[in-house]
Amino acid sequence: MADLQDDLHPTTEVGALDDLPLDGPFPVEPPATVDPPALMEPPALMEPPAPAVAAAAVVDPDAVDPDAGPLERAHALLAAHPVADGYSGLPWALRHLPWYDLELGESAVDTDVPRLRQGHVGALFCSLHLPEGLAADRAVAATLEQLDLVRTVIAAHPEGLRLARTAGQVIDARNCGRAAVLLGPATAAALDDSLGILRVLHSLGLRVLTLSGTSWASEAGLTRFGEEVVREMNRLGVLADLSGASEQTIRRVLAASKTPVLFTRSAARALRPHPANLPDELLAELGAAKGLCMVPLTAEQTGPSVRDVADHLDHVRAVAGPGCVGLSGTYDAGTAHPQDLADASCYPHLVAELLHRGWTETDLSLLTWGNAQRVLRTADFTARAAQQRREPSTARIAELDA
Repeated sequence: MADLQDDLHPTTEVGALDDLPLDGPFPVEPPATVDPPALMEPPALMEPPAPAVAAAAVVDPDAVDPDAGPLERAHALLAAHPVADGYSGLPWALRHLPWYDLELGESAVDTDVPRLRQGHVGALFCSLHLPEGLAADRAVAATLEQLDLVRTVIAAHPEGLRLARTAGQVIDARNCGRAAVLLGPATAAALDDSLGILRVLHSLGLRVLTLSGTSWASEAGLTRFGEEVVREMNRLGVLADLSGASEQTIRRVLAASKTPVLFTRSAARALRPHPANLPDELLAELGAAKGLCMVPLTAEQTGPSVRDVADHLDHVRAVAGPGCVGLSGTYDAGTAHPQDLADASCYPHLVAELLHRGWTETDLSLLTWGNAQRVLRTADFTARAAQQRREPSTARIAELDA
């Protein structure tokens, strides 16, 4: 309940009426004779209603028949420890559809509310990345359009989706039976070299920014302005995504960031030599920095089968540690997926394979949910501390990188 108490807003959120108990107790106006100090006491937080809790019920995997098959055990474990999916291309995919209904189900995309529930997805990072070839002067507007689209989609599907900005709000959404939607990663070009735009995007809900493809985060590494961007991201609580960044940029961000970093779409280069995959030395450095490598479920980066994906998860866990590995569906991003992992409903197949390999419940709970929650929570804590020490940065690229 501490998470809920930290993150409750005074305004009513969509679905807030669901939180009223059907059988009381209800808040009662205090009598006129009550002393003024008593009126200032906040009302006790009410427990979530029974229907909402049932939608996200926590099941003890140990209660499952030990003779049950791996898939049944996987469903039970995911009911207790849902998936935090590190990358979804859904926003751009929806832009090209004349009509859609994610609540009933949408065959034109890989992700909808029924499949999120079937796959036990409790949190979803929605990418605001832009297609290659888009004019640089369109980056800010196109990112804002995608951000607006995601917020519109969430508002249109309040029974299945809820916008989340903090770790506490992610848990709040889960307790209410919704999938938490976090905004990002977005491309660094969307900042247009302005820290003011970074703050505006954050105020609209941006949670993750990919540090690559700009003059201040390039093959040569971070410039002085790039380091200032990282410091301001730490102050705001915006996470750095380093998938696709150069090794020089990766190492500099690992050294400069006070918040753990993400690789939202990176697997093990030792198993598959894709440019976005990480060599073992960087995986080891990421583990030492307590960052998070979210392995993508794509045939191009991990291979054509569930076993190939499991091989990458085994390798990242062995090199970086069980606290530094996560999952990235990469659905609706225009990539082919391994067999039996075609859409967002298929996570139980992957977890069943890992159970067959002997992964413990503890390691699986970290993989699916715990590691992402740790990174989000650390970013929230770091931001609150930094905002007490540091004013918003007014630095300009012309001043630092002249």
